[in-house]
Amino acid sequence: MKYNPRVSSSRRKNRKAHFSAPSSVRRILMSAPLSTDLRQKYNVRSMPIRKDDEIQVVRGTYKGREGKVVQVYRRKWVIHVERITREKVNGSTVNVGINPSKVVITKLRLDKDRKSLLDRKAKGRAVGDKDKGTKFTAEDIMQSIRWALIMLSDRPKSAIDACFGHF
Repeated sequence: MKYNPRVSSSRRKNRKAHFSAPSSVRRILMSAPLSTDLRQKYNVRSMPIRKDDEIQVVRGTYKGREGKVVQVYRRKWVIHVERITREKVNGSTVNVGINPSKVVITKLRLDKDRKSLLDRKAKGRAVGDKDKGTKFTAEDIMQSIRWALIMLSDRPKSAIDACFGHF
């Protein structure tokens, strides 16, 4: 069910928006998840991938290989990693393009902008985690049970109120 009338559900329009996206949007779309230890350290799930990050390939032909990101090729939607190359017919070696969704970031290259981004994302997650699991209080549950009993029971409301006290 679509709630916002300004958002298109059309496959054609979504594909056009994806493949003609500007570099600033591609940066976000080319994010990669953080490794479990980095995720616990920074309380952030994923980050836009960047040159000089260290990654590990987790799916595909090069699964298990690790290396440093040499280039983020946004036009082709791929990243090039240090030791992941192949030999061409003429003998020269070229980097193999890897989709950022197939890797995990094992070491981040941090500068002040990236640290502020991590802090901002962690702060947002902390607010979300604080409310997690507290959708209904015990008081809400007791009140809903009380109302259910009133609706289903043939006893007077005052008798049910006496059982539940101040709820």
